[in-house]
Amino acid sequence: MTSILFTPGKIGPLTIRNRTIRSAAFESMCPGNSPSQELLDYHKSVAVGGVGMTTVAYAAVTQSGLSFDRQLWMRPEIVAGMQLITDEVHKAGAAASIQLGHCGNMSHRSICGETPVGASTGFNLYSPTFVRGLRRDELPEMAKAYGRAVNLARECGFDAVEIHAGHGYLISQFLSPYTNHRKDEYGGSLENRMRFMDMVMEEVMKAAKDDMAVLVKMNMRDGFKGGMELDECLQVAKRLKEDGAHALVLSGGFVSKAPMYVMRGAMPIKSMTYYMTCWWLKWGVRMAGRMMIPTVPFKEAYFLEDALKFKAEVKDIPLVYVGGLVSRAKIEEVLNAGFPFVQMGRALLNTPDFVNRMKAEENYCCDCGHSNYCIARMYTLDMACHKHLRNKLPDSLQREIEQLEKEAKG
Repeated sequence: MTSILFTPGKIGPLTIRNRTIRSAAFESMCPGNSPSQELLDYHKSVAVGGVGMTTVAYAAVTQSGLSFDRQLWMRPEIVAGMQLITDEVHKAGAAASIQLGHCGNMSHRSICGETPVGASTGFNLYSPTFVRGLRRDELPEMAKAYGRAVNLARECGFDAVEIHAGHGYLISQFLSPYTNHRKDEYGGSLENRMRFMDMVMEEVMKAAKDDMAVLVKMNMRDGFKGGMELDECLQVAKRLKEDGAHALVLSGGFVSKAPMYVMRGAMPIKSMTYYMTCWWLKWGVRMAGRMMIPTVPFKEAYFLEDALKFKAEVKDIPLVYVGGLVSRAKIEEVLNAGFPFVQMGRALLNTPDFVNRMKAEENYCCDCGHSNYCIARMYTLDMACHKHLRNKLPDSLQREIEQLEKEAKG
């Protein structure tokens, strides 16, 4: 088949120069919840490297939505700094998108400035912290915060927004029966659990008008017993299309319950705890990390089987494939299966000019070893591939990475 990889593609009002999108993988490059030179340099490198669109990740729509102290918070004070990033991305010929979301219960008072809020009251072991369920009268204002964030994204020069409705963040917490135990009209049946998502999308589409593309990242499954399964997620996809979304990014997993279902492979616990500053958390994760974050084997295009089921059921809206793409051969396979766009995260961290290299070499594959060092480091420092560090890693971490990469190869 003739490849569409390097042909332009359309999402809503936006035309992208090719079919590749840098996925909204959290960079942890925003100390003080503001953009940095490091964030600019990374997204510029990906744009210069040939990607069709790069996605800055993930920006909290309110202060209460912050889960990290190195995460973006959408507010007027950051507009000028973000404009510098979008200007550089556009100069390189790529489009710029930003992922907007709210972490819900996955925060802590020390980060978000208040008791974390979620779909329901409870205790979140992820932080760990007590969580307050949002009151019914607070939901319209929370939905409007998403709309305000879209307007700010336009001021920053972004061409598109990606609304995060998956991975166990706030919208996902309302959708999933695992986290939604409400007794009002926002809990119970799937129809009720979708009400907050509908409210958010109404505000988002109103703000997007006719000049901004709106993608929505959603789960195809939550990835554990008691979470959402494919049948309910299909209904969510169809509702998002009715709500006006221009494209759906098909993902899965819950960061607080099944994190490696999202990313696949093993979490390098030694690397993760090496960078932690909180002594009791460091020792707790060291002791129980393997049990808390079990390995889920990596294989290239690991979400493809489920994504094909969505493609068969959800029509007349672009479905963006994400999950484990590191070679041109597999990307071509996904595109030939009918997905108009593909997203990559770790491949573009490992090789920022991955797209240009694929253009130059038909059988190109990046050399990501799937040790997930980049993710382990991200919880404390910037997301970085161990192959691009300025300083030599301690021997113990190097040995851990080598062992995990050996296991990933099988």
